[in-house]
Amino acid sequence: MSDASESASRPLGITMGDPCGIGPEIVARSLLDGLAPGSVVVGDPQVMRRALRQLVAAWPVAEVERPVDASDCPPRCVPVWAPPGLPTGLADLPMGRVDARAGAAAAACIEAGARAALDGALCALVTAPVHKEALSAAGVPYPGHTEMLQALAAAPGGQPPPVRMMLANPQLRTVLVTIHVSLREAIERVTFDAVLETVRIAHRAAVGWGDAAPRIAVAGLNPHAGEGGLFGDEELRIIGPAIAAARSEGIDARGPYAPDTVFMRARHAPPGHPGEFDVVVAMTHDHGLIPVKYLGVEDGVNVTLGLPFVRTSPDHGTAFDIAGRGVADARSLQAAIAMARPCAASAHRGN
Repeated sequence: MSDASESASRPLGITMGDPCGIGPEIVARSLLDGLAPGSVVVGDPQVMRRALRQLVAAWPVAEVERPVDASDCPPRCVPVWAPPGLPTGLADLPMGRVDARAGAAAAACIEAGARAALDGALCALVTAPVHKEALSAAGVPYPGHTEMLQALAAAPGGQPPPVRMMLANPQLRTVLVTIHVSLREAIERVTFDAVLETVRIAHRAAVGWGDAAPRIAVAGLNPHAGEGGLFGDEELRIIGPAIAAARSEGIDARGPYAPDTVFMRARHAPPGHPGEFDVVVAMTHDHGLIPVKYLGVEDGVNVTLGLPFVRTSPDHGTAFDIAGRGVADARSLQAAIAMARPCAASAHRGN
């Protein structure tokens, strides 16, 4: 069996996310809509039964002992693999509230899903939203998915692989140099090595998706990209030299460009308006994510680049304000599911 065929035969893992948020609901909705074929939910069976009740859906939950057993489940059911270490009574927690038990459950599902992906039991991992306060209340030492998955991907005794967050939709792809830190700390983390590594990771990922020579725009940090040093010199000291180093490696990196206009130039707005660039590298979290989210969170997908397996997620949070009402929009999760399996197949073909 070829690598691509082997990847297609393995289930796609979908973590339930925070059980007090909309994660279980949008996961259930995606399965009900037939948009998550060949998937297994990594989560709590009772929580998923509650989500189905919230959606007034009669589908049963099929509890499986191993992810691979999901293929033996009958149609019109929700296969759920409950990893070890889940707290009890999760389905009795009130919706829309921060709870340490919910944070611990979300973390347990992420860890189990990541280890199953690393072991080859899953072809890829799609993660439903978690709540950072709940993770912290549970004592989880990571502020979000990206940092946790990076740590889990490290070999025993080894260093975690360099990873980056990308947010993508059909019109724009943005890769971030820094993510979940204060703006003050983010500026300090914009170094030559960090920028160059981000450009390299973005280039490798785009080549893996089939862009033979991806065009990478690098946004500046300061207004007007520093205006020649008038508004800050990071572009001259750090970002520009990193771009030059990337170009010396054969990477088509350009810039630094003014952050307030580069996203408009990169935006692919069919018909008839192809973007100038395939990927934008942004220095800070909000610089990069605001333009993508402004175009519509329903199409946005968060991708962790640099992991030894494919991981995608929706680009929104737990939406505690509407959790449990059965009205959550599942389109961003469904876009993440749709992206995960082809990316996994591409990764296997590239190995």
